[in-house]
Amino acid sequence: MVRSRGTSKLKRKRQWGTERHTTPLSIIHDMPSTKKMVYGGLAIIMTIVFWCAYVVMTIIKEYFNGPNTYQFVMESFGYLIIFTLLVFSALMYLVARQGALQRFSKHVRIPRADIDKYFEKNQPKITVLIPSYDEEPEVVRKTLLSAALQEYPHIRIVLLLDDAPYPKDPVASARLNATRQLAKDTNDLFAAPRQLFESKLTEYLSELDSSSQSRLKFSKELAEHYAWAANWLDQLVKKEESGDHVGEFFTNEVVGGLSRELRLVHEALLASYNEKVCLPSDRINQLYQRLTWIFNMEVAVFERKKFPSLSHEPNKAMNLNSYIGLMGRTFNQVQTPDGPILVSATEDRNGESITFPDSEFVLTLDADSILRPGYCLRLVYFLQQPENARVAVVQTPYSSFRGAATRIERIAGATTDIQHILHQGMTYYNATFWVGANAIIRKSALEDIGETEMVGNFEIRRYIQDRTVIEDTESSVDLARHGWTLSNYPERLSYSATPPDFGSLIVQRRRWANGGLIILPKLWSLVRNRKSQGNVVSKTEVLLRLNYLASISWASFGLLIMLAYPIDGRLLSSFVLFGALPYFLVMSSDLKYCNYKRSDVFRIYGFNLILLPVNLAGVLTSIQQALSTRKIPFARTPKIKDRTVSPMLYVISPLLIIGVSLFIFWRGIVLENWGNAAFAAFNIITATWAVLEFIGIKNTVVDIFLGIKNWLYVPVKKKHTNQETEHIESLDWQAILYHGDSEVRMSNHISNHTPNQIAAITPQIAEKEVIHS
Repeated sequence: MVRSRGTSKLKRKRQWGTERHTTPLSIIHDMPSTKKMVYGGLAIIMTIVFWCAYVVMTIIKEYFNGPNTYQFVMESFGYLIIFTLLVFSALMYLVARQGALQRFSKHVRIPRADIDKYFEKNQPKITVLIPSYDEEPEVVRKTLLSAALQEYPHIRIVLLLDDAPYPKDPVASARLNATRQLAKDTNDLFAAPRQLFESKLTEYLSELDSSSQSRLKFSKELAEHYAWAANWLDQLVKKEESGDHVGEFFTNEVVGGLSRELRLVHEALLASYNEKVCLPSDRINQLYQRLTWIFNMEVAVFERKKFPSLSHEPNKAMNLNSYIGLMGRTFNQVQTPDGPILVSATEDRNGESITFPDSEFVLTLDADSILRPGYCLRLVYFLQQPENARVAVVQTPYSSFRGAATRIERIAGATTDIQHILHQGMTYYNATFWVGANAIIRKSALEDIGETEMVGNFEIRRYIQDRTVIEDTESSVDLARHGWTLSNYPERLSYSATPPDFGSLIVQRRRWANGGLIILPKLWSLVRNRKSQGNVVSKTEVLLRLNYLASISWASFGLLIMLAYPIDGRLLSSFVLFGALPYFLVMSSDLKYCNYKRSDVFRIYGFNLILLPVNLAGVLTSIQQALSTRKIPFARTPKIKDRTVSPMLYVISPLLIIGVSLFIFWRGIVLENWGNAAFAAFNIITATWAVLEFIGIKNTVVDIFLGIKNWLYVPVKKKHTNQETEHIESLDWQAILYHGDSEVRMSNHISNHTPNQIAAITPQIAEKEVIHS
């Protein structure tokens, strides 16, 4: 029996000013009113009008009024560029939002009976891939169960563990073994109900005849089976320790939600039986099948790092690629001194070969994400419609778990729910980007964009690009270049964890800010390819994609200049404020729509202010990678009970922003430059508020102290004894006979030693080995 293992250990102490309710937003988006859509269109028009008014009434007017110095001309030119780029990003927000409202107004949920009827005869296979690295078992377990409870004809779930397969640390080893055990526990948990309902379906098919009496009999028995399944799920809920708001969502909305649905079907079947209404035979058959689908699943574990023949690149993309490249193929496992390698085989001889089952669809799911039970059925049904034959990826951009225990998690969740709306709008303009937390992918589309290279004697297949740490974004452009489209399903069916503290948020947001500039040239290639094929390229699509890839870069640098450089007062006018006003008013309306406070728009501004150095670091890292062509290691967002310590630079930087704003405010008062003074005062208030609410004075002091301590402290390298050196230099005859190269002797021996021993032997190899950790 699967039980929650220490769920409460991730529970955090609740801060004041956080959410108390844990009720998620509804699955179906509210139907937007005509008034709301008119106001959205008006906001777009007013933004453009105020930008034009600023250019004419401020910039051009000042040029004519002259005389103008060289400094003023350069300032005006630079400020106009910054203002234009920021207004452009605001305009793209409004445009995408308007597209989302159009989709919400037209979306009609597919009736469950239509879905059941389709899958009665059509049952395409799907494989769920859950990449996991250094995750807590209880986090992975909820993700596994949410995938296992998908009501799909047959679903294969593979947990792709990317931890070092043989850790020497006892704590890491225990955690890894507990995560491995999840597969067996889940299979065992579902075994009894699966066998029960498969036997009941067989019994029904063998005994059913066309008589009304027979159908009434099976309707009543079917109602009892649905009640049994609901009770089984209720028992699972009772054994769960909800622990935190994520646990409450899992028990109440995933397991409990499915139980409530089954109980409703039970009541409906009893009502039809009591009224002596005979259901059609095919509908009874579909309802029997639904019960088997809920429990008909298989969970397996795969660890690519056990096989030297597979890529060990330290990123999520190659973890996924390694398994996708094996699907539908048969391999012989050959032992070598470096470990077992997989050699392609034409057939399975005497059961010694390993065959990796293939499937038409692949669902990629982050190990900290949770799906509602209808996710797979509805999204695969969408992909199977004839008009969607060229859709490669369908997803529901994830929503946040409500009831966050920290203020920063609540605001980060608010930005997540806002982004959900914008991604829905981008689909309206055919500008969808794959958001990697969850997606169902047509495997034939992956084969279309796949690349193969030889590394040594081993074939490495790459479907999802790993040049950047935002692998989903680059793959979206690759798919579009090959004539595929992507779509966001207009319902809330997936949820993912939000960083609960400033330290973990830094890791996530710096990763998000890295890579857009590197991918940008592919966008121009996409436009050229479309035009050369005679396909129409929407300007709105290009502009939305451009903004998605590059807006963090120009917004970060632009805001930095506006914060640090006192602009000439003649360049500041009321049109600047009016140009930004529609954006902030609409965002406050969207926050209210997502059950947040309208005033959270100011908290989000302060939130983005203190994240400015993080975004700048991500952009600069992206530029560095473009110049050096060296890949950046994937940085996993920490998920621990204790607070993640923030690097000193990112704690001091918000204080510097406040200090610079104070100086600009004082200088504006002295020079009577009231526009600069007002802007600086606004930044002082929002940034100070953000530091106090989202970081905290105590945490700021602690992180600065630890940063100084780590900067001053230099660890002493441990000297090796002669015995250790002799062991390192011992002869490995198997490796020599296998590799035939003395160069490999050192690397083979190094893998058997601790990181400190490795560092003493060869620092370069040590850096390569520990970069993932």
